[in-house]
Amino acid sequence: ARRPNVAKLLRGKHKPSFTPHVDCGDNVVITNAAKINLTGKKWEAKEYIRHTGYPGGQRSLTAQELYDKNPTRLVEKAVKGMLPKNKLGAVLFRNLKVYSGEEHDQEAQKPRVINLNDKK
Repeated sequence: ARRPNVAKLLRGKHKPSFTPHVDCGDNVVITNAAKINLTGKKWEAKEYIRHTGYPGGQRSLTAQELYDKNPTRLVEKAVKGMLPKNKLGAVLFRNLKVYSGEEHDQEAQKPRVINLNDKK
């Protein structure tokens, strides 16, 4: 079986009841976002570009700069890029919680642990 990534879990593609236009996925909690590792020269070469909305307002951050500011944002941007670029994607993105450390506020929801590094 293929390795389920976070976007697939959010979307619900691993379920037999998957429907493309419905939010039938699971809520996902990601811990230890601060321990993320990028291969190659991506820490310096990968750029995240945004625009302020003003003329000449294009700003960019390298992956290292974004990580230094907020390590959870690096993971959030990666997952958001794998979701649909429409209203459904925005709704699905709200089902994602990312924490830089081991602790999280979702214990009351009784989350199951899925280690994505172990899956093959």
